[in-house]
Amino acid sequence: MSNNANVTKSQALRRRTITSSEDTIGASLPTEAQILNTQHEIWSAVREEASAEVEREPILAGFLQNTVLKHSSLESLLSFHLAGRLSSESLSSMLLRELIDETVDSDPHIGQAIHTDLQAVHDRDPASHGYLTPLLYFKGFHALQSYRVAHRLWTQDRRVLAVHLQNRISEVFGADIHPAASIGCGVLIDHGTSVVIGETAVVEDNVSMLHEVTLGGTGKETGDRHPKVRHGVLIGAGAKLLGNIEIGACAKIGAGSVVLDSVPPYRTAAGVPACLVGEAHIGDPALEMDQSIPHSFTDGSGI
Repeated sequence: MSNNANVTKSQALRRRTITSSEDTIGASLPTEAQILNTQHEIWSAVREEASAEVEREPILAGFLQNTVLKHSSLESLLSFHLAGRLSSESLSSMLLRELIDETVDSDPHIGQAIHTDLQAVHDRDPASHGYLTPLLYFKGFHALQSYRVAHRLWTQDRRVLAVHLQNRISEVFGADIHPAASIGCGVLIDHGTSVVIGETAVVEDNVSMLHEVTLGGTGKETGDRHPKVRHGVLIGAGAKLLGNIEIGACAKIGAGSVVLDSVPPYRTAAGVPACLVGEAHIGDPALEMDQSIPHSFTDGSGI
C-alpha cells in the first residue's frame, strides 16, 4: 500500500472515530453500524501491520503470531497482552485474562473506548508510526486500558480487586490512576510515566495529557476533591492540577504549571502558580497537540 493510501485511510478513520466539539455541532452521532465498521477497519490495519512486520523482522514472528495474529479482535489481543504484562504471583496471567475478558464482555463501552483511544494515540503522537506500535508498546495506552477494567470492577463493588489491579498497573506501567476516577474516550496519555489521577477526578472525551501530570487533591480532605477536566483540553508535561477545580473545554495547560484555580474554556494557563496567559486559538488543543504558549523575553530575563 502506498504512503498516500495509508494517509488517506488514516484520515478517514480519524474522522469517523474521533470527533471534536466543532465536528459534533449540528451533526448526528455515528450509528452502531458505523462504529462497528470503524472498529473493523482499525483491527484490519493492526493485522496488516503485524503481518508486514513478520516478514520484515522474523525474530519477532512468534511474538507477533501469538500476541496479534492468532486473535480475532482487538479486545482479545489486548486481554492476552495486558494479562501477560500485569500477571504476578498473586494473579496468574490465565486468571487475569479471564477477568479482563469477563469485564470487557460485561460493558460494550470498554471495547469502543479501546478503539477510540488507540485512534487518538495514532493521530496525536508522531512516534506511533501506525497502530501496532502503540498497541503493543506504549505504556500510557496500556495503563489507560487497564484502568478501564479496574473502573468497571469498582462500579461492580469489587473494590479490593480494583485497587489490587490499580497497584499492579502502577508498578508495571508507572501510572497511578484510581479506579473510581471517571475518564472518557479518545484520551491520550503520552508516555504515561508518573501520571497520577485521583479518586474523584473527571477527564472527559478527547483530552490529551503528557508524562508527570497530576490530577490531585490539596490536602487530606475527603469527598469531591480532584480536578474536572472538560473535553478537548491539552495538559502539558509535568503540570500539577490540584483541588476540586474545573478546566474548561478546549483549554490548554502549559508544561510544568501548578494550577490551583479553575481555568475558563478556550483559555491558556501557565506558571507557578498558574495564571491565564492567553487564548487557546485552535478548536481542540488536545487534538492539535500544539504545546506552545504565548511568551516573551527581555535581556536578563529567565532563570
